[in-house]
Amino acid sequence: MAILPTSPTDRLGKALPTNEFAVAWVKETAVLTQPEHIFWCDGSEAEKTYLTEEAVKQGVLIQLDQKKWPGCHYHHSNPNDVARVEQCTYICTRRQKEAGATNNWMEPKAMRQKMRGLLAGAMKGRTMFVIPYLMGPPGSPLSKVGIELTDSIYVVLNMRIMTRMGKVAWDHLGAGEEFNRGTHSVLDCNPERRYISHFPEENEIISVGSGYGGNALLGKKCLALRIASFLGRDEGWLAEHMLILCVEDPTGRKTYVAAAFPSACGKTNFAMMIPPASYQGWKLTTIGDDIAWMKPAPDGRLHAINPENGYFGVVPGTNEKSNPNAMKAMARDTIFTNVARTADGDVWWEGKDNPPPANLIDWQGNPWDPKSGKAAAHPNSRFTSPSANNPALAKEVNDPAGVPISAIIFGGRRATTIPLVFQAFSWFHGVFVGASMGSEMTAAAAGVLGQVRGDPMAMLPFCGYNMGDYFDHWMEMRKRIKILPRIFHVNWFRKDAQGKFYWPGFGDNMRVLEWIIGRCHGQRDAREASIGWIPRYEDINLQGIEGMTPERFSEMMEINPEAWRRELVFQNELYLKIYHELPKEMIYQRELLIARL
Repeated sequence: MAILPTSPTDRLGKALPTNEFAVAWVKETAVLTQPEHIFWCDGSEAEKTYLTEEAVKQGVLIQLDQKKWPGCHYHHSNPNDVARVEQCTYICTRRQKEAGATNNWMEPKAMRQKMRGLLAGAMKGRTMFVIPYLMGPPGSPLSKVGIELTDSIYVVLNMRIMTRMGKVAWDHLGAGEEFNRGTHSVLDCNPERRYISHFPEENEIISVGSGYGGNALLGKKCLALRIASFLGRDEGWLAEHMLILCVEDPTGRKTYVAAAFPSACGKTNFAMMIPPASYQGWKLTTIGDDIAWMKPAPDGRLHAINPENGYFGVVPGTNEKSNPNAMKAMARDTIFTNVARTADGDVWWEGKDNPPPANLIDWQGNPWDPKSGKAAAHPNSRFTSPSANNPALAKEVNDPAGVPISAIIFGGRRATTIPLVFQAFSWFHGVFVGASMGSEMTAAAAGVLGQVRGDPMAMLPFCGYNMGDYFDHWMEMRKRIKILPRIFHVNWFRKDAQGKFYWPGFGDNMRVLEWIIGRCHGQRDAREASIGWIPRYEDINLQGIEGMTPERFSEMMEINPEAWRRELVFQNELYLKIYHELPKEMIYQRELLIARL
């Protein structure tokens, strides 16, 4: 096996990392997988240029028109490998009870044996890339180091965008052995040989058979949520599927909120929201669009960091109206995956500002027929962009101490039953509200589109341990936080009898956010309802929303007792699965809601 230079300027060789634990593990994995070369990544600009050119030569990336899309490239993934595969995702703990009824489980020794069999010789003729990366700001006590070994140059280039890669990780790690070990091989991308396996007790991930982001960028959902949630439970903090947003009002007061929405439910749009023109003096900046690590701080508040360094966002529906900041973020140095493209190096997707250009090439590389009824871009097509590209990036994004959270917002995609917004009565009630979340399924995960499924805290696919214990951990966090965030629930997607959305969404969500911020500071009124505190017509700034009469607002906010009773029956499916681990407080909160209804 040869050690490749990390860039053309390093052809005389470079000093390898001196961490003995990392070096020994890389050598051990190389003996198993038998790569032709080992490439130690350093995260430099020269390395990026070198690897990008290699990826283009190999046909992994297609260079886009550099005048329209400077620094941008395109990737077609295997048509059978376009989303997370929850049925192939495993939590491997010594006791099955530790993984719980909502996770696939396999005994660790058995899974390791299976993985070793699949990885034996898997990288023959290929290069093994060694990716050292840091999740979180340098110097933060919450940040974690991971090392991913992969045979995918596409993964390397995406990880370079999504994490802080290279020397910064080695500096954080030092001589220690506390790093996440992640091994990944695309193999032959056969769905029958696809496993995303997590070993939380050993802080290890082994993923084979997929090159899709959520399955292959091991710092993303695998480490940042499944492994980190397990570590957070044991260490007294929370790893959550949440955006982090800074709201600055006209007086200069900053309020930080975290919000959990299932994938493809407007999360990135909310994280990069631009307020309506009437909100002069208000400023929103993005700290994170997908993941929050939150820990009680010495000031008594819950502080949050964004462990990521880039955006891996859903593209369809993104345009200058829905998310102008995302459009600016993806305008350069971006990898587009499975959108449509033109032969001369332009890209297009459903919901983009312009109509489809002639002679489009669809996401599978075939000529697209507009009359076919098929989408040109895959519904789960993605953009990977550096967070530095976001014009609304918050200055606090690299603060090692994180930011103090005043509000936690839960939300899902629901056409009926759930009103626009309500506030939980207490922390315990708020945990119950988050645990009771349901959302219509989207293209981000394999499944039946539109089917409503329970997705507590938007964490059902991402919790690395027993879901009942997860709820209990949230309840226990009440004892660790002196100044508790207020908890809210939102639903931008409720429809009227004609199937039209009540709420315009996008930038107008600022109106709801303003009410939430006001509630946190004791400056906005609400009325008590059976499900929580809800705003009255006069409590939210609705000026300028066409057709939003008091009557229509009342319809949007209606709490139908019968519909909510059906909602409680729907929740039984999850609760019965985890009944023996379900905290008693959850059952108590459920009974209180039934009584209020």
